[in-house]
Amino acid sequence: MGFPRFFCYASIILSISAYLFPIMVNSIGINYGQIANNLPSPEDVVPLVKSIGATKVKLYDADPGVLSAFANTGVEFIVGLGNEYLDRMQDPAKAEAWVKQNVQAHLPATKVTCIFVGNEVLTFNDTTLSDNLLPAMQSVHTALVNLGLDKQVTVTTAHSLAILETSYPPSAGAFREDLIDCLSETLSFHQKTGSPFLINAYPYFAYKGNPKQVSLDFVLFQPNQGVIDQATNLHYDNMLYAQIDAVYSALASLGYKKLAVHISETGWPSKGDEDEAGATPDNAKKYNGNLIKLMSKKTGTPMRPNSDLNIYVFALFNENMKPGPTSERNYGLFKPDGTPVYPLGISTNDVVGSNTTAGGSIGNAVTQPSSPTSSSTGYLSISSANF
Repeated sequence: MGFPRFFCYASIILSISAYLFPIMVNSIGINYGQIANNLPSPEDVVPLVKSIGATKVKLYDADPGVLSAFANTGVEFIVGLGNEYLDRMQDPAKAEAWVKQNVQAHLPATKVTCIFVGNEVLTFNDTTLSDNLLPAMQSVHTALVNLGLDKQVTVTTAHSLAILETSYPPSAGAFREDLIDCLSETLSFHQKTGSPFLINAYPYFAYKGNPKQVSLDFVLFQPNQGVIDQATNLHYDNMLYAQIDAVYSALASLGYKKLAVHISETGWPSKGDEDEAGATPDNAKKYNGNLIKLMSKKTGTPMRPNSDLNIYVFALFNENMKPGPTSERNYGLFKPDGTPVYPLGISTNDVVGSNTTAGGSIGNAVTQPSSPTSSSTGYLSISSANF
C-alpha cells in the first residue's frame, strides 16, 4: 500500500506520543501481526513502535522486510516458525537452512533473540502436531549451536492458557493431566537451553465468557477489593497476575520453579460482535493503559515480586483479514493508517495498585479452546486462547 499520508501521520504520532503514551516502558513488547491487506510498510512501522516506547517485537514469521527495516534500531525480535513447519523442521538440514536464511542473515544488525517454534500446539489436541513439536525445537536449537548462535538466540514455543487444568486459586495452578508427559519433556528442554516459557494470557476471554460473574474492574486493572489466595495469603487485584502465578504454580509442581515465564500475548479488543461483552474502546484503553502502567513499576506478580515481567501486548495493528468474530480484527493499538485506535492517556498520577491479579470468580476449570484457524503467516486466531 502506498500510504502517501502515512509519513504525515507518523510525524504527528511522534509529536503527540507524549500525550498518547506519556510513560515510556523500556521493557514493553508488542506483537506485530500482519493478517491484513492494508498495513503500512515495515519502514513506516518503525516510528510507530518507537512512539509507544516498545523495545521488543514479536513476529509470527521471520518477515525479511520487517527484520531489515528494524536493522540498527536496537529493537529485539522474537521470530516465529508456524505450525505448518513443524514436520519439516525435524530435518536438521532444513532447520539449519531456515536459521541461516531467516536469523543469521539479519544478525547482528537486527537483534533476533528468540525463535518460537509453533503456536499453541498442545491445545489443538492433534497428536501429530504435539509429537512433532519438541523434535522441531531441538532441531532448530541444534542448528543454532552448529552456527555458533545458541548463546544469543534461544528456542521456545508459545502456549495457550488452556494448557492449565486448574487456574484458581493461583497457588493451585496445574497443567492438564493429558499434557504433562509432553510438557515435561519440553520443560526439560527449556531448562537445559535457558529458554523462556511463553504463555498467551487473555483475561478478556474470562470476562467475555461470564460477564455477570467476572468483575470488569478485576480484569481491567481498575481499583477493586481483589481476592486473597487462602493458601498463600497473597492478595490479587487483577486477573492477569493471577493467571501468571497459576502458571508459576503449575511449573513448580513439575519441578521447574525457576523457569522464566514470558507473556507472549495479552490484550483487549476495542470492538466486537453483540455477544462479545466488554469489547469497547474504553475497556481496551483501560486494559492496555493500566497494564503498561504496571509494567512501568518494574515489579513482578504477588508470587514472584522480584521477577521481571516480559509482556508482549497484542497487537500493533487492527488486522482486517483475520478470521473469526469481529473482536479478532480489533485488537490493535493502531489503525492501518498509523493513527491510534484510542489514546492510552497514561498519566503518572493515576497508577493503579501494584500487586494485582485475576481470578476469584473464574472457577477452577479452564474451558477448552475452540479449533484455532491457521493462516499463511503461521499464527493462529487468538480466540484459541480461550480461558
